[in-house]
Amino acid sequence: MFSITVRDHVMVAHSFRGEVFGPAQRLHGATFVVDARFKRVDLDSDNIVVDIGLATAELGKVLAEFNYRNLDDVPAFAGINTSTEFLAKFIADQLADLVHAGTLGEGARGLSGIEVSLQESHVAWASYERAL
Repeated sequence: MFSITVRDHVMVAHSFRGEVFGPAQRLHGATFVVDARFKRVDLDSDNIVVDIGLATAELGKVLAEFNYRNLDDVPAFAGINTSTEFLAKFIADQLADLVHAGTLGEGARGLSGIEVSLQESHVAWASYERAL
């Protein structure tokens, strides 16, 4: 399996509902390092997994939709606990939609999967992996 990973970051504010979240029920900020890993069994006709420049740019566009925002105020997240795990899946699904739309180039249609990891800190992170 071949893969490439591109990285960006996103800064958000949000709060959670539920006792399990303790003090995070109050509004707080988070800066996530976001890694998007694109995978495929065989390289495309250019001997690449996906265009790294396009992958980087499109990841940035996905993140720009909620960067420097209070996620509690983003309509797409209304009533949702925007946990690190949830956000990893949300970003992976957005990237998958871009792959299917051809935004990452025709060669990207040969991708077999995407994995998105969000690092909350140097000791904790969450990932979501999906097939394409």
